[in-house]
Amino acid sequence: MTDLLLTGIGRLVTNDGPPLVGAAVAIENGRITYVGAEADAPSQGPGGRIDCEDRAVIPGFVDAHTHLVFAGDRADEFAQRLAGADYTGGGILSTVAATRTASEEDLFRHAARRVRRMIAAGTTTVEIKTGYGLDLETEQRLLRVAQRLAEELPVTIRTTFLGAHTVPLEFQHDPDRYADLIVEEMLPAVASDADYCDVFVEEGAFSVDQARQILEAAAVHGLPARVHAEQLSHSGGARLAAELGAASADHLDLATEDDADALAEAAVCAVLTPGASYSLRKPQAPGPMLLDHGVTVALATDCNPGTSYFESTGLVISLACVQMGLTVEQAVFAATRGGAMSLGLEDHGLIKPGGVGDLVILDAPSETHLAYRPATNLVWKTIKGGVVVAG
Repeated sequence: MTDLLLTGIGRLVTNDGPPLVGAAVAIENGRITYVGAEADAPSQGPGGRIDCEDRAVIPGFVDAHTHLVFAGDRADEFAQRLAGADYTGGGILSTVAATRTASEEDLFRHAARRVRRMIAAGTTTVEIKTGYGLDLETEQRLLRVAQRLAEELPVTIRTTFLGAHTVPLEFQHDPDRYADLIVEEMLPAVASDADYCDVFVEEGAFSVDQARQILEAAAVHGLPARVHAEQLSHSGGARLAAELGAASADHLDLATEDDADALAEAAVCAVLTPGASYSLRKPQAPGPMLLDHGVTVALATDCNPGTSYFESTGLVISLACVQMGLTVEQAVFAATRGGAMSLGLEDHGLIKPGGVGDLVILDAPSETHLAYRPATNLVWKTIKGGVVVAG
């Protein structure tokens, strides 16, 4: 007997071997217990059976890079870029101003709406960064909101402290003092509530030396590194991520082959954000090159108010295929298993016995339709831990 049984699967993408046809999946107590021929599947239990009617089934999306707890929007900034203005990263401070004045309840309410839309679009795991507070009180508020999202919504959440997103206005005259503040006051206070620490290594944000100082201090507090690297300029962030053995180096739009070799040797995942490159009208990150050099690649929405207000991983998959040059197989793996690997979630992003029961049933015969039909939400049902949570 099993809690939930999926039958009638037209095409099953497991990330644990070639896709299967005519397969069934059984889930019990939130874990996958059977993957194989439908004729050999166990009998259904109290959770019932879902006839997929020849639809494709894939693992739940793992969105490994978001900034989705914030206040306000930056539509005016977007319009200015459409009119020819260049993006320098300075718009972050306008979101900081709005977020600092927002109540915790308002931040939760708006973030919960975003997460619910993500779940309806097939996302079952989300990484959430802080970084729109840039002071201890607001950064802690953002972490509390993220934790509440995990408690109240059917989604797995990993939190990242990004106090080093940019230098706040009150420290523009002395950026080194702000880096010291992060190390001496903010990290000790937030370490128990976060899973990772991130730094935006970029001109106008933080130098390699400042980032090294912050990330080495984070490691002392038990927070592995994630690094915003090589997005707007070739900053040296990818090499720093490799030097520190970071969990991920993110963006990488301007990464070189030497960067790729260093990341591969250090087993650092590359989390790519096609939505940001699209919104900024910049060339996409060299995903195929990174894969060719042996780097594990993940895809993420980078959901944020300024440069990538994306909530749909399906659309990100399409951008990765059409603009970046990934195959559908590579893109789907990156948006599921790749994201899970970057977050250290060994039992997520694949469909095999023992894995978590996070699956997406597509209203399409194959995963290729995610890239082929990007304007449609093709998610028929989202299953989280063996329970249908959308659709």
